[in-house]
Amino acid sequence: MKKICISVLMSVPLLTMAQNPVIRDQFSADPTARVFNNKVYLYPSHDILPPANQQRKDWFTMEDYHVFSSENLTDWTDHGVIVTQNKVPWVKPNSYSMWAPDCIYRNGKYYFYFPSTPANGFGFGIGVAIADSPEGPFVPEAEPIKGISGIDPCVLQASDGNAYIFWGAGRCAKLKPNMKELADDTPKEKVKWGDREFEMYGVNCLKGLPNRQAEGPFAFEYNGNYYLTYPYVRENTEVLGYAMSKSPMGPYEYKGLIMAEHDNGCWTNHHSIVNYKGQWYLFYHRNHFSPRDDKRRSVCIEKLSFNPDGTIQEVKQTMRGVGINQATERIDIDRYSAASQDVTTQLIDTVNTFRSFQATLPAKGSWLRYNDVDLACLTDGYVLINAKAANNTKFYLREKNAKGKIIAKFDMTVKPEMPAGTPAMFRRDFSNQWLTLTAPLEYTPKGVTDLVITVEGDAGISVDWVQFKNRPKYFSRATATPAKPDEEGFIRRWLLLEPIDKPNSGNTVFTDSYLREHFNMPYFKGQQTIVPKDGQKVKVSFKREEVPAGFGRSFGQSQEPAKPKIVNVNQTLTWHALDSENMNVKLFRFAEKWGQQVYGVLFWAVTIIDCDEDIDNVRLAVGSNSASMWWLNGEEALLLSGDRRMVKDDAMSPRLKLKKGRNILRGAIINGPGMSDFCVRFLDEKGTPVTNYKVVNN
Repeated sequence: MKKICISVLMSVPLLTMAQNPVIRDQFSADPTARVFNNKVYLYPSHDILPPANQQRKDWFTMEDYHVFSSENLTDWTDHGVIVTQNKVPWVKPNSYSMWAPDCIYRNGKYYFYFPSTPANGFGFGIGVAIADSPEGPFVPEAEPIKGISGIDPCVLQASDGNAYIFWGAGRCAKLKPNMKELADDTPKEKVKWGDREFEMYGVNCLKGLPNRQAEGPFAFEYNGNYYLTYPYVRENTEVLGYAMSKSPMGPYEYKGLIMAEHDNGCWTNHHSIVNYKGQWYLFYHRNHFSPRDDKRRSVCIEKLSFNPDGTIQEVKQTMRGVGINQATERIDIDRYSAASQDVTTQLIDTVNTFRSFQATLPAKGSWLRYNDVDLACLTDGYVLINAKAANNTKFYLREKNAKGKIIAKFDMTVKPEMPAGTPAMFRRDFSNQWLTLTAPLEYTPKGVTDLVITVEGDAGISVDWVQFKNRPKYFSRATATPAKPDEEGFIRRWLLLEPIDKPNSGNTVFTDSYLREHFNMPYFKGQQTIVPKDGQKVKVSFKREEVPAGFGRSFGQSQEPAKPKIVNVNQTLTWHALDSENMNVKLFRFAEKWGQQVYGVLFWAVTIIDCDEDIDNVRLAVGSNSASMWWLNGEEALLLSGDRRMVKDDAMSPRLKLKKGRNILRGAIINGPGMSDFCVRFLDEKGTPVTNYKVVNN
């Protein structure tokens, strides 16, 4: 069976690999995405759990800002904290009100705009921190921007050459070229709030539009149109809506929704829109990692498209998000693109929610699909998957759809499989425990494709992640050019037969008599005479005895002696002409790649040695993990018995002769529950490696 500066607090970059949400090790909200230096930089606010000294435990709590970057929207690097509340001169210490920010590049500098509570006042001010790099260090100005009282700044650099700042419920004003002050000609407006009257700078771009509890404006320009996008409450929670204009400061005409309310009742949404490498994307937030607390949010991404008339198509939220995953990344397949109706997703841990999610496929026939995985990075691959099940089952990894080509098969044994009446007290039960399973690839798709998991057994499964890996290069195909032993005399070119199924309960049975009996049993035609060719197939047929597990153990109970079961074994196996990359030929890795199983098997190895002259008085020096037997030109040369580890020159034959012309060295290696490999060389009377011969594969 296959088992398969404010430069302070700048931290070492950490890499987050994710789908939705894209930041997986902390809460993040109010995402502003910008493209700098051919990367996407993400400037979100940073939700945290309320500290003991915060009065309201059910409110937003934000004390600093991180910046993240990505080149593929899948791998995000956390560059650490760039601004924190206790290091900004004008901000009230411990106010935890560092709400939605923005960052733009202009005049050779990066300007980071952020709101917070002033140290000597009420409400919110908007400050600026300036850096030479999008990652910081950012140095904050001593005072907030005069004339602005509000939250959620966004700066639009318009094609007219000016920069405009939007804030609050859609107010807008032009900035001076220094990017730190409002323009001198900024209009003022008297605004009533209940019985009070205020004078406010700028214009209200949302006047007359749907704007109930509007906030978080994000403005951009595309194809001669200005877009003012913003959250507002349509019924009970926020939607993302938008309006269009031919002028940065309006008037704007309302056009409709970008995204509807969250399906889980999360009160807020906040967003930005960016074009990266020709594709538009919507960044937004919801409370994935805090389903019972909508003040702790997480950033997500979806693709965004325009209609021919410039209007925006409504965006649907997904778990999959965007980006192409490399197959060798750890892929959170629980964030699937589509699934059968019975598939569900939930948090793995409701306390430590950053452990992420699991998808449950409850029954035979259940499936899920995960889009856009690039397998071009695989050369000689295998696959791992983190899964759990209540009972023994099997599932497949397929390409494109639930009937697609099989990439890998997983047999998942979580409960001991033992004959009826056999004690199982020393066998572990792995039901409902997370296990990392490994399987070889039946088939490797080319390029970008979709992965599909299908339940094929009688029990359902839950899955967390999947990851492909490339094997280290243990073997390469032997060529027609003759090879030589390596510098130490080890023979690396071999013809290896795919392993014969021969279970052994342990290695302690490998006595001389047992080995001679079992190595000399006929398994296939020409066993001691065949000089195989690469790709040649042989039919293996023999009878073997199997003793049921638990034989001879009563565990305090009377037990009848178990009778051996006779099993007919029939296999069609292939010879492979290979050059080992190591002095020790790793049979376990050979079996993993080309065999049906890796333990409890019998290997046959043949190498062909051509000598230009007789070489007398040589000794065959062998090391093998587990037991082995060796024949030179049809005569037994060496037997290594017992349970052993591979040590070079572990056993030495009597004096032998390599004759002029062709010599055939043949070996049989058997293993039980352990790994297996071997190394072989010839030594002369002085113990010097013999190397004056050629090794061929036919």
